[in-house]
Amino acid sequence: MSEWVRVAAKSDVAEGACLGVRAGGKEVAIYHLPGGEFCATDNVCSHEYALLSDGWLENGCIECPLHAAQFDIRTGKAMSAPADEDIAVYPIKAEGDDLLVQIPG
Repeated sequence: MSEWVRVAAKSDVAEGACLGVRAGGKEVAIYHLPGGEFCATDNVCSHEYALLSDGWLENGCIECPLHAAQFDIRTGKAMSAPADEDIAVYPIKAEGDDLLVQIPG
């Protein structure tokens, strides 16, 4: 069963930035897109172990800092080599100033 887990305050994630957190035993990346939209994905690249939150967020894609693989943060789709495996995306919602992510149980 899935549960909603508080991962951060909205103010913890600057617009255009990414924050890495640990929630429900998983490494999760929280993204704050221009216009106020938040997204959440696995924080570990599917190609080789690297934290996506250390990468570069641009135009709704995160670029892995290790080998420059890119992922669509809304769908998790691998957008460029060397990654050929998608990453998981997680439902995220704001309640007041809190950000909550739904983690599979």
